[in-house]
Amino acid sequence: MTDRYAVIGHPIAHSKSPQIHRRFALQTGQDLSYEALLAPLDGFAATLHDFMAAGGRGANVTVPFKEEAFRLADRLSARAQAAGAVNTLSFRQGEIHGDNTDGAGLVRDISVNLGRSIKGQRVLLLGAGGAARGSVLPLLQEQPACLVIANRTAARAQQLAREMGAHGHVQAGGFAELGNQSFDLIINATAAGLSDAVLEIADHVFAPGCLAYDMLYGRQTPFMAQARRVGAQVADGLGMLVEQAAEAFWLWRGLRPETAAVLAALRQS
Repeated sequence: MTDRYAVIGHPIAHSKSPQIHRRFALQTGQDLSYEALLAPLDGFAATLHDFMAAGGRGANVTVPFKEEAFRLADRLSARAQAAGAVNTLSFRQGEIHGDNTDGAGLVRDISVNLGRSIKGQRVLLLGAGGAARGSVLPLLQEQPACLVIANRTAARAQQLAREMGAHGHVQAGGFAELGNQSFDLIINATAAGLSDAVLEIADHVFAPGCLAYDMLYGRQTPFMAQARRVGAQVADGLGMLVEQAAEAFWLWRGLRPETAAVLAALRQS
């Protein structure tokens, strides 16, 4: 029997996950199928349980259901607990196991695909929503020199820093509170680029040789334009998408697929 997996979201037609996982399965010789499931906004739990009842082995979860998936899981990984959100579900002996592979995908894209060590680096994380939340613990585990969270609303950044305090030292504040600081790695975890909104950060926050990483992909954002203008290295989040999928594949199948060829094929298409 072919093992069934899926990604569940609303909307979902745009998802590249089926294409990615089919390439992973072909590469590793795994007998599995992977589909995209559109769940009604008030019907995630029903969609998930129907898929489980039909023999599903695991599922990815995308917007807007990651927090609901967190609440539905019977067991949670440490990184899912820290994130307060789940994007990968595994079904084992009647239980739903929840994990969050987003932060691991981000770290692997930066450290492996882009060849940039995070250890000892000054890291600025822009945003305090779900995307940022899922990144804090994996970033801290890389032992940066400092991790600063900046958000348009300073109180949200400070709240996130307090929640993550048990995992390491995190500073937080508003964009205006960055002062004269500069950073070696700046990660934009906001959705500002979707509306071409400009983030109110000064040019000097980009240290010489800085890597500016925008989690969005498929578009040039004002953040990326600013970073290029000041001479920073710029990367989008397509590699993160592929790497978080590879982490999910490893959780499900016990195999880690090679991602370079898959990422290159996606960029070419």
